[in-house]
Amino acid sequence: MADPKIETFEQFWDFYVGEHKKKSTRLLHFIGTTAAVSCLAAGLLTKRRWLLLVAPVCGYGPAWIGHFFVEKNKPASFKYPLWSLQADFVMWWKTLSGQMQAEVDRVVRQELEKERGETDDDAPRERASIQNEAVN
Repeated sequence: MADPKIETFEQFWDFYVGEHKKKSTRLLHFIGTTAAVSCLAAGLLTKRRWLLLVAPVCGYGPAWIGHFFVEKNKPASFKYPLWSLQADFVMWWKTLSGQMQAEVDRVVRQELEKERGETDDDAPRERASIQNEAVN
């Protein structure tokens, strides 16, 4: 089955979150992104060019370890490099602010609904039915 065509960052974000379900993968990304930004900042502030050169290794190294050995998937940066970089920073912020697990839960819930053959139109009815049962 072919991957669905991704045309917007919003579509990509859901795909990206789905590729980062395990907390340890997200932690490795957070460490890598922090290390890469730190290398870039230190390299610019101290004029040590070698820090600028190692920044991508510091960033991608931990992230790719997470994908290949923890998540056991292929990094999104291979197919969508710019959106992947943007999503890394969104995920970094959502991790820092405590919002990332909710994103993962939302995407996992959507995947389960899709597997069960539900449509977007069915979801509100199901929620209403569950709410009615809870009230009654």
